[in-house]
Parts: sequence; C-alpha cells; structure tokens
Amino acid sequence: MNWEKLTHDQINERVKQALSENMSYKTKKILGVPASYLDEEQFYDDAPFLEESPFLATLIANPNHIGCHTLSDESEPFFKGTQQLEKELISICAEEIFAGDQGQQDGYVAPGGTEANIQALWIYRNYFMREHGAGLNEIALVYSQDSHYSMPKGGNLLHLKSIVLEVDEHSRAIKPDAFEHQLQEARAAGIRYFIVVMNLSTTMFGSVDDIDLVTAILYKNDINFKLHVDGAFGGFIYPFTCPESSYTFRNPAISSFTLDGHKMLQSPYGTGIFLTRKGLMQYALTEEAAYVKGKDYTICGSRSGANAISIWMILRTHGSDGLKVRMQHLADKAGNLCDRLGKAGVEFFRNPYINIITIKAEYITKEIAAKYSLVPDQHDHPSWYKIVMMHHVKQGVLDNFMIDLKATLHTNAN
Repeated sequence: MNWEKLTHDQINERVKQALSENMSYKTKKILGVPASYLDEEQFYDDAPFLEESPFLATLIANPNHIGCHTLSDESEPFFKGTQQLEKELISICAEEIFAGDQGQQDGYVAPGGTEANIQALWIYRNYFMREHGAGLNEIALVYSQDSHYSMPKGGNLLHLKSIVLEVDEHSRAIKPDAFEHQLQEARAAGIRYFIVVMNLSTTMFGSVDDIDLVTAILYKNDINFKLHVDGAFGGFIYPFTCPESSYTFRNPAISSFTLDGHKMLQSPYGTGIFLTRKGLMQYALTEEAAYVKGKDYTICGSRSGANAISIWMILRTHGSDGLKVRMQHLADKAGNLCDRLGKAGVEFFRNPYINIITIKAEYITKEIAAKYSLVPDQHDHPSWYKIVMMHHVKQGVLDNFMIDLKATLHTNAN
C-alpha cells in the first residue's frame, strides 16, 4: 500500500487544474445542461478565501459526476477534469487499500454507505436473473444479525428474501453450524443463488466477520454466491491496522466493497464509495438514460463532484503513511481504554483492529450514557452501549469517563 502525500499548494493546483478542464457555466456557451453554478447571492465565487479552499471552490462550481467514470472514457464531457480526480481516488482505494490489480476495478463516490451497499445487492440480483435465469424467489440475501440496516432495507426494495445469521453473544462471531443449517434449509425451500454480505466492522460492535470461515462453508456446500463486503466503517481503518487479512481484492471470493469517507476519513456526508470488479457494473446499466453520455449505472444518478474531490484531497493530504499513523493511533487509544475497562471488571467487546468499544449496558447508567453521548444498540431496551474512538475524543474526556464509571461501580457494589 503506497500513495504519495501532496502539499496544500500541490493539492490546490491539482484541483484548480481539474476545474479549468471542466466547462464553466460563466464562460462557456452551455444551453442544454439542466443545472448551473450555485446561487450567486448565497455562494458568490469571488470570495477571497476560495483561492486557498479547493473543496469550497469545487462546491460552488457545482460539477455533476453522474455516471461511473471508471468504465470507459465515455462520460459527460462537461466535468471531465474533476471526474479524473474521482477516477484517481477510486484507483487508490481499489488498488492501494484493497490490493486490486491495476485497472481491474470499477467504482464511484455514492451519497453514502447505504446506497453503496444497495448498489451491490442490485447488481448481484440482476446478475443472477440475467446470467442464470433466476426468479426472485430463487435468490436470497445473507447477512448477520449485527449487519447494518441497509441490508434489510435493500432486501425490501429489491424483493429479496433475507437469511439473517445468528452471532455469538460474546464474540459477535457468526455461528458456523447454524449458518450451514440455514443454507441447507434455504436450498430445500428452493433458494439457488445467494448474495452474501460480510462485515468489515459492524456499526454497533466493530466486529469483523470471519470471511475465511464463511467462504469455506459456502464452497463446501457448493453454493452459487456473490460476496459483498460492507466496509462502511472499517474500510478506512482495518487495512491500515491489519494489513495482512483476507479482506482484499486478492481474495477471489470478494466481488465488491463499500467504504464511507464521512466516518474514518472525516470527509463531508455524501461520500460513500462503491468498488467492484470489472465486468459487474454492467448489471446496473440503465439503458433509458440515453441522454447521459456513457449512460448511468448508479442508483442516485446526479451526484456532487465536490464530494469526490473532498475524499481525493484527504487521501492526498495524508498519503498512505500518514493515514496508517492516524488509524493506528486510534486503535492504540481504544486498546488503552480497553485495558482500563478490563482492570475495572467491566465487560466489553472490541475487535483489536477497530476503534469501537461496546460495553454491556448493565455497567452504564442513564446518567453516564447521557453525559458522554454513548450510543445504545437499541433505545427502548439497550443491552450494549458503544464508544467510538474518533479524532475528536480527548484523553481528558476518557479519564473523566473512567472516574464516573468507577464511582458508579463502587456505589453499586455497596
């Protein structure tokens, strides 16, 4: 994994150059595009700070990155400059972070991880229907009970039956015997094709599914499957803290990944990322988008080019070495808090490579949960509360949390 860090001036120049290659609503004769620059009363483009703020300059220029630009050079020509930077960031994510072969992945910046996940389900549903003649009643969506709610949402939208896998209460690991039994039951019920989702950090627990175990069971049972990895949270930390893992494009079982920049990269909301192997995006082609140069393959259609630029800027600001240091720091900080929780006799779950710590609810009072903005697994009857070790979390806040927690434990013990 290696990509170059750029200086602020270098980043600014690259973005300015990209914007200059786009067609300007102010200087070009543009009659056919159903859009314009942002409202000039609120978003005036002569603000002096824009000279040193490439993201805001792009936001005001308002490029539309409709389509999937990694498929070919056929894209809307109006915004080819900033589209090129999106292609570059997709290449960094697919080839450097997830070890894909050069030029062998497609992808785009989505409005969020939810769309990126549903994009994968949509592609694989269509793949099984077109290539295997599958009926909807023959395709099932497989994911664990700890998976993100975008899985049942996507299943509902796409009319897919869901097979929800049980996990162990303490390890949060998928139960292999139960999984195999559910597969056999599904096949007996007429399911022949399976869309399997593996979690590269669940939202609540930070748990990482054992992909080697799951794929071994799938191969053993001769299952016809496509596998998507939901790395919305873990995709920008796990590859840096656990570089030797099966969660890369080197693993032939994996067809696609979701990432989400607004979590670990601290990019704006609207910066999900979908990555997939070449040859699969075609199953999401909307032929009816005939007026779009290069057609459209995404759920959202029109999307902000500025959001793509924000991810590119962050990746280039830190470089691969800088991001590794940042992510390892958060993982180490989470590990230190876990050591203190363990010494205090508090039960918790944490994957050692992820910066999420989930504590049993019996140790957390309502007052502590409210004071420290802890998030429960469910608001009505919580069983767990989570701490996410993000960049804004200061050591003093963690120290005060432990003081309050120990005081509560002492009071309860008496």
